[in-house]
Amino acid sequence: MVTATTALAPFAINPLMANNPKTRKIAPSDKVNLACIGIGNRAGEVIKELYRTGHCNIVALCDTDLGAKHTEEIMNLFPKVPQYHDFRTMLDKMGKDIDAVCVGTPDFSHFPATMLAMSMGKHVYVEKPMAHTFREVELMMAGAKRYGVVTQMGNQGHSEANYFQFKAWKEAGIIKDVTAITAHMNNPRRWHKFDSNMKSMPGAEAVPTTLDWDTWLGPEQYRDYNKDYINGQWRCWYDYGMGALGDWGAHILDTSHEFLELGLPTEINMLYTNGHNKFFFPYSSTIEFKFPSRKNMPPCVITWYDGIDNLPQLPAGYGNVELDPNIPAPSNGNIVPSKLNPGKIIYSKELLFKGGSHGSILSIIPEEKALAMKPQLPEVPASPSNHFTNFLLACKGQEKTRSPFEIAGPLSQVFCLGVIAQQLNAKLTFDPVNKIFTNNQLANTLLTGAKPREEWKTFYKL
Repeated sequence: MVTATTALAPFAINPLMANNPKTRKIAPSDKVNLACIGIGNRAGEVIKELYRTGHCNIVALCDTDLGAKHTEEIMNLFPKVPQYHDFRTMLDKMGKDIDAVCVGTPDFSHFPATMLAMSMGKHVYVEKPMAHTFREVELMMAGAKRYGVVTQMGNQGHSEANYFQFKAWKEAGIIKDVTAITAHMNNPRRWHKFDSNMKSMPGAEAVPTTLDWDTWLGPEQYRDYNKDYINGQWRCWYDYGMGALGDWGAHILDTSHEFLELGLPTEINMLYTNGHNKFFFPYSSTIEFKFPSRKNMPPCVITWYDGIDNLPQLPAGYGNVELDPNIPAPSNGNIVPSKLNPGKIIYSKELLFKGGSHGSILSIIPEEKALAMKPQLPEVPASPSNHFTNFLLACKGQEKTRSPFEIAGPLSQVFCLGVIAQQLNAKLTFDPVNKIFTNNQLANTLLTGAKPREEWKTFYKL
C-alpha cells in the first residue's frame, strides 16, 4: 500500500506524471497493479513475462474470448483475478485499482483500449505495431504526451543486445553515412494458403459460445464471424492486421529507424507484388521507402522484401544464412532453415553490416573486414533490464522506456504507409511535414481508415 508520504514523492522521471492527478505515484518498493487486455496467444506470453519480473501484480484480466482454449492458461494462472469480456467495463469498474495496462489484442483494436487507459492516467504497454492506421498512431502519440503516462511498444529487441550495440557503434562513428538498408522476412505466412482471386470476405459461421464477437470487432464495421478472423488469422486481412511488414518490421528496422533518425519517408514505391488483391496481403512484396537527408546524414533508401519467392540479393561476403537462435519463430510455425534469416543488410559509404531480427547483433561483412575493424569497435554495455522490466520500472519512475510512443510512433507510421502502398499497389509520394500524400487522394483516406462504429467514435476524441 502506498502511504500519503510516498504517494507524493517525486519518483517519476517523466515530469508530466506528477501533473496528472489520475496517475498514482508508485514507490520503488511497490508493485505496479497491472490489468491485461487480451490474454491469449502472444498476449499470454507477454503477461507471463511481465509477471515474471516480480514488479507487478496482475489485478484484472480482459478478453473477448474468455474460456476459449487459448485463454485458459492465463485464467488458470490467476484464478482469483476479476475477469471481463470488455475493457470498457473493466476500466469503469476497476479503474481506481489499476496503475497500468498491457494491450495484446489484434492490431486494429490497440487504439481504443490504449486511448481510454491513457485518458484515465494509466501507463500502457502495447504490442507492435502501435495501431492499425497512421491517424491512430498520431492520436496515440499526442495522447501519451497530453496525459503524461509511461508508454512502451512491445518490440522487445529494443531492450536487448542489438539496441545497445547499434547505439554504441553509431556514437563511435562505426555506423555512419548509411545510404541503403535491405530488410527481409521471407517465411510462409498464414495468407499464403488463401486464393488471391477470392471475390468476397469469408462467409458467416456460428460464433463460439465463449466469444463476444461484437466487442471483438471494436471500432470496425460489423461483419459476420468467421474462424479466419481470429487467433492470429486477423494478421491476414487489411481490415484487421498489418501483414508481414507490421508484424516483423518493428523487430527488424527498429534500431535503424531510431538511431539513424529516419522519421517519415517522402516516397513509398511498390517495386514488386505477387498475389495482389483487395482483401488480404500479397503473397510477396518488395516495397521501397525513400527517406530524405537528416542533419549531417545522407538520404537513405529502405527496401523491404517479404514472401517465400522474393529473397533479396545478398552482397559478396555475406556469409552463412543459418538460423540465429536469438530470433523467435513466427507465431504460426518455425523459421524455415533453407531460407534467409529475417533481418537486414545495412549499406554505408564505407562499411557493410548484416543483422538479424529482435535482439540479434550486427556484424561487419565480409569477415576479413570485421577482423580488421575489431580493434576500433567500442565496448557495448549490457542491458540493465529487459523490455518488460524496463516498462514496469519506468512506471515506478526508475527508468525511461526505450520504445515509448514518441520513438515507436513514427516507426509504426512507416509501416502504415507501406501497407497503404501494398493495398493500392502504387507508387506514392508523401509530405512528412503536413503528413499527407501528394499524388493519391485515395491513399489519403487510408491514412484515417474507415469510420468507426457510432459507439466507438468517442475514443477518437479522447
